[in-house]
Amino acid sequence: MKTRQQALDYGLSFPDTYLDTPFSDTNWQLVRVKESKKAFLWTYERDGLINLNVKVNPEWREFWREAYSAVIPGYHQNKEHWNTIILDGTIPEKDIKRMIAESYDLITDSPTKRIYEAVKKIPKGKVATYGLIAKLAGNEKMSRAVGNALHKNPDPDNIPCFRVVNAKGELPKNFAFGEGVQERLLEEDGIKLVNGKVDLEKYLWNVKN
Repeated sequence: MKTRQQALDYGLSFPDTYLDTPFSDTNWQLVRVKESKKAFLWTYERDGLINLNVKVNPEWREFWREAYSAVIPGYHQNKEHWNTIILDGTIPEKDIKRMIAESYDLITDSPTKRIYEAVKKIPKGKVATYGLIAKLAGNEKMSRAVGNALHKNPDPDNIPCFRVVNAKGELPKNFAFGEGVQERLLEEDGIKLVNGKVDLEKYLWNVKN
């Protein structure tokens, strides 16, 4: 990968991305994520070479800088969280793509996204508690955030939030899709309720399986 266009084309190959030139200086061309409008790939020409700014996990920051002299601390950005890739032909294309992909993953990551991804994994015929989903999403203390996220579920057909109950196996009083809906969906899933509660010993999702 040696040209700006090659970098932009790769950046735009990720879901829900778009090209932006937000500054009066059109030398700066960015690839952003549509929903958050956050940029994960900055492209510009400097000293006769195309440069790419990408977000980096601090744990990998020094690895990339030490592996390639053409990877330096982020130009004009937070040098703890951003690296600059100089397209001088010394970095294998697969590693450039890997760094761009990692930047995309970091920019698109959010607690809500992690919550939805965790809920998608609950198997049919099983339930999870708010606390378990919070733990799988990276923070066992954000049970309330799990409830808020599921109440705003944007894709109930693929994010089965009806499979989430409280620590006692009880259903929330104000389920997002209406009174009695969660109970019906659980029963259609093969889960029998007793006095409006799920038997967690029988139906709780064993994540290890």
